[in-house]
Amino acid sequence: MKQLNLFIELTRLKRPIGYMLLFWPCAWGLTLAYDFSKNLNDYFFYLSLFFLGSILMRSAGCIVNDILDKEFDKKVKRTKNRPLASNKVSIKLAIIYALTLCALAFLVLINFNNLTIILALASMPLAFTYPLMKRFTYWPQLFLGITFNYGLVLGWTAIQGEINIVAIIFYLGAIFWTLGFDTIYGYQDLKDDEIIGIKSTSIKFKKNSKLFLSICYIVFLISLVFVGLLMNFDHFFYLSLLICAVHLFIYQVYRFNFKDSLLCLSIFKSNNFLGLIVLVNIIIGKM
Repeated sequence: MKQLNLFIELTRLKRPIGYMLLFWPCAWGLTLAYDFSKNLNDYFFYLSLFFLGSILMRSAGCIVNDILDKEFDKKVKRTKNRPLASNKVSIKLAIIYALTLCALAFLVLINFNNLTIILALASMPLAFTYPLMKRFTYWPQLFLGITFNYGLVLGWTAIQGEINIVAIIFYLGAIFWTLGFDTIYGYQDLKDDEIIGIKSTSIKFKKNSKLFLSICYIVFLISLVFVGLLMNFDHFFYLSLLICAVHLFIYQVYRFNFKDSLLCLSIFKSNNFLGLIVLVNIIIGKM
């Protein structure tokens, strides 16, 4: 039971926000591409595969992140008690766990078409090198956005078997959504990161944080508008976008205070709700 608890802690399985933020873009792309006049069994089958894949890959990603960041984590108050940083789990065992999770994820992946499989495998180097970015650039959140929203393209290709402008625009917009909320998340460790020399957009835009967040979220909302236009969604889709805008700018940007780490975490977690809102908006648009 002790090893099981350490595994759960290592993979953050008790914190579903991580794999849900990975899952929502997959669900968006899949729902946008799916023809709901056909049998819904295929839709829910693929949705289940993406959900399971999100859990497995996020868990593997957490382990790789902790292996690469072990020495940094020891110096940060929020992360110093993680299993690897506190030497409760060896790196060798962590690697075995990560490889096992990746193998299980591959078994999920082979249920998709060839294009989706190739695109997913091509994203792996970026996904597992993301933790290194904070050593070299102030934009690790941008790399996370590129990685975390890749599932949107995969969701689209799983149904359409090709990539088109709708998926690309939505994908680019979703990157800015992640860039915003992960910048908020980064403010939890601002003081520690500055001391140990870790780079992030949280540090880079500390003096203009609300302006930066506003720009990120405006780009995301604009991408949603273009998606609606390209998909010929009716006016109810655009009316429902107001809920997204209110949540992004009233709840997140207006309430944001980088000095309050608990508030930053709360705002970050609220993006799980936003992911659901966007999914419902897409469904409304397709009705």
